[in-house]
Amino acid sequence: MKGARKTAALISMLLVAAAIAGCDVLQDHFIYFPDHIRPSAGALTARGLTVWMASGDDYRGLVSAPESDAPAGTVIVFHGNAGKAADRGFYAKMLVPLDYRVILAEYPGYGGRPGSRGEDQFVKDARLTVEAAFAKYGAPLYLLGESLGCGVVAAVAGGSPVPVEGIVLFTPWDDLLSVAASHAPAFIARIVLKDRYDSVANLANYAGKTAIIGAERDDIIPVVHAEALYASIPGRKRMWTIKGAGHNDWPMLASGAMFREIMDFVSR
Repeated sequence: MKGARKTAALISMLLVAAAIAGCDVLQDHFIYFPDHIRPSAGALTARGLTVWMASGDDYRGLVSAPESDAPAGTVIVFHGNAGKAADRGFYAKMLVPLDYRVILAEYPGYGGRPGSRGEDQFVKDARLTVEAAFAKYGAPLYLLGESLGCGVVAAVAGGSPVPVEGIVLFTPWDDLLSVAASHAPAFIARIVLKDRYDSVANLANYAGKTAIIGAERDDIIPVVHAEALYASIPGRKRMWTIKGAGHNDWPMLASGAMFREIMDFVSR
């Protein structure tokens, strides 16, 4: 037992030393898993998507086609920490039949976009995306977050210079530090994490409607974090829990009827 304690103490000391030496590198290793490849035009056409707001080698996301026909408004989707926006055509399949225009926003450093990863960069870029969408399409405008994307949505919606009618958060956390502390010693999490994505603080003054959707068997962001966020929100809110779903397989258990119910709530 004494040997095991000494080994554990040594490992903790090494982790702390590594964290202090290069916390940015460690954070990126644990949080961000980008697919760097820009989707081809053919792949996008097959998914009913086109590049949105292209400028030189950069672009802001992908939009459902045809983008002009959307009487219900615009939904901007901010995806989770892995892959790229082109992997999230699922949202367009669910929302376009409900008469929404869907923009799958892309992050800097993902999907072939230039730029660096991190909370400050993502939130700043997301604000520009939201402003561009509002300038082009007007109201109503809705933001949808998935996992890490919920943290981005919370930060943008809580201080948006343009009106955001409602937000939809799939498998959100209350704040990233509390999630990290459920997987690792809290003192190490505090050292390693530079990005906090504090959704409780960011949504404290948000006046729009908030829909929160948790996954019952989520072992990455346990549903208690979604429940904690829900409890903290002062405005109009509603929560759904997808029974039997985990963090990554919930789309297979989510129905079109559920999406309709969610969007009916945030839009009325």
